[in-house]
Amino acid sequence: MSKKNKAKLNKEDELKKNSSDIVNTENEKLKKNITVPSETNTDNNNQNELEENPRDEIEQLKDEKLRLLADMENLRKRSDRDRVDSIRYGSINFARDILSTSDNLSRALDAIPKDARKTETMINLINGLRMVQKEFTSILAKHGIKKIDALNQRFDHNLHQAMMEIESEKVEEGLVIQEIQSGYTMHDRLLRPSMVSVAKKPEKDKKKK
Repeated sequence: MSKKNKAKLNKEDELKKNSSDIVNTENEKLKKNITVPSETNTDNNNQNELEENPRDEIEQLKDEKLRLLADMENLRKRSDRDRVDSIRYGSINFARDILSTSDNLSRALDAIPKDARKTETMINLINGLRMVQKEFTSILAKHGIKKIDALNQRFDHNLHQAMMEIESEKVEEGLVIQEIQSGYTMHDRLLRPSMVSVAKKPEKDKKKK
């Protein structure tokens, strides 16, 4: 190989070496300038977030659970109440309809003339009707249906329905003096109001005042 070629190769090798040194130097500078996040700081931040967020989430879940439990308790109470009402008042419409039987028995007894009650046959009939009426009343009472005691009681719009007013000097104003149709309650509910006549003061007494 000629001296000229050897010199050329030596020069190329020197250039490659210099280039490699420059690249290595630049890489070192880049490494020094780049800031890598600290693993410790990252872990601390994540831990703080995990500590704060779960607390809020736990509180929210507690509130939701309490509301859910309250709703379930209300639903249970409402279901129990509906079940009891269904048992106690499920036949209320049937009870209203069957009261007409008691009304008809009372009308049949009241329709018998006093003169006809003297015969033995009629006396037996009356006693038989009264026995049926008594048994019917016992059956109603067994199912919580009771007759409203209206006569000589003060008028109560919750239990009575006034059909007319009758002037009376002997009876205190506002008292029930006549029962046109008997009223009944079923347990603690009004099944049918009593149709009544209520006493009032005569007009002449009012004019005197």
